[in-house]
Amino acid sequence: MGASKNMVITGASRGIGLALVQWFSANNHQVWALSRNIQPIEALNLKNTQAISVDISDEAAVEHWAKNHAPAPVDILINNAGKLINKPFLQTTQADFKAVYNVNVFGLANLTRLLLPKMHSTSHVVNISSMGGINGTSKFPGLAAYSSSKGAVSILTELLAEECKRTGPSVNTLALGAVQTEMLSEAFPGLDVPMDAKTMADYIAQFALEGHRFYNGKVLPVSNTTP
Repeated sequence: MGASKNMVITGASRGIGLALVQWFSANNHQVWALSRNIQPIEALNLKNTQAISVDISDEAAVEHWAKNHAPAPVDILINNAGKLINKPFLQTTQADFKAVYNVNVFGLANLTRLLLPKMHSTSHVVNISSMGGINGTSKFPGLAAYSSSKGAVSILTELLAEECKRTGPSVNTLALGAVQTEMLSEAFPGLDVPMDAKTMADYIAQFALEGHRFYNGKVLPVSNTTP
């Protein structure tokens, strides 16, 4: 799999994020795992892994970590942290939308901005999005804040890739379909799907390591089910 690389992964305490941390640790990469709750990460006692307790929506806390404790270089940033509120649009509040966008858009943008100076021409930013954030796909009631925030991530990905195209890093988004995670249960209670977090994490990890050679500024659907 090549030389050891420095990985920064957000939303690292459960689901796909935790599976990514385990994959990179097992493959001898250096991992900085960011999450509000680091107990599930620490409980695994993984090699080459630092668990960092930080709320991605806390601008000051993220800035402090990025400026004082983040690795240099950052070879790969996987923006996996996400917040979902499942509520009919008429019942949502401004606070609901702010809570979702503070994690899915503003937190992602803030961390990426802070880490860009630590990246190089072959670094890779991988944003984890959703099929619900792509134009023309099936949409589902209750996910107005979440899916619209993921649409913003898609456009941000294209813009960042354009701004960084001469110097790097490469910036891509993987728009995931249904994966059996805690977040899927929040969006679709009782739904069972064939794709599990570990299998999806295997794919994302390999894309993070090699995808920058083939893609830049792309929003790539990764889905075999609807939802």
